[in-house]
Amino acid sequence: MFPFLRGASSREPSVLPLFPLKTVLFPGGVLPLKVFEQRYITMTKACLKGDSPFGVCLLTQGDEVVVNAAAAKAGLAFAPIGTLTRITAWDMPQLGILHLRTEGVTRFQVQTHTIAEDGLVVGQVTPLAPEPALALPDAFKPLADLLELLINRVGKENFPAELALTDASWVSYRLAEILPLPLPIKQSMLEINDSEVRLKVLAQFLKQQGLI
Repeated sequence: MFPFLRGASSREPSVLPLFPLKTVLFPGGVLPLKVFEQRYITMTKACLKGDSPFGVCLLTQGDEVVVNAAAAKAGLAFAPIGTLTRITAWDMPQLGILHLRTEGVTRFQVQTHTIAEDGLVVGQVTPLAPEPALALPDAFKPLADLLELLINRVGKENFPAELALTDASWVSYRLAEILPLPLPIKQSMLEINDSEVRLKVLAQFLKQQGLI
């Protein structure tokens, strides 16, 4: 239903259903979702059937929940850089409600979008290359130590099964999502394509808060 390039390197736009939310999902992040709107139930069923992804983008204007397609189109705005998202587990505790566990994969950029009759946002998107791999520099080890402490406090079940506390991108993404940063700042953290720059910004924030 929603063709998307599977691991391809092509820069040609692909069709991807979008889920604009008032949150920022980072690659490697875990996002639980409660789905009850018909447009997203239909989308979820299609993604599960085809083992295909959808996209999460930061909603900057408009409401997450809408009553019809007209309402979905009214004043809708979302960030053009989002994260490809895969469903890793699901449950239906009652009829008409789906509980999903999803994980962010890679980033993409929305080139154009349309809104279907049921209100679902469908984007033409291009994948963004992952940022260069970098081992966590020694100068930022206090950030990894803090992150490990936070993970233990919040609960490891809220994070990917495999922790990567020596990976600069992974540490910076996890801190950016867990810290109480304003959403526009979180979005800027997603759009930065340099883990060391992200780590420097996060370190400055943590020092200002007296956390490191």
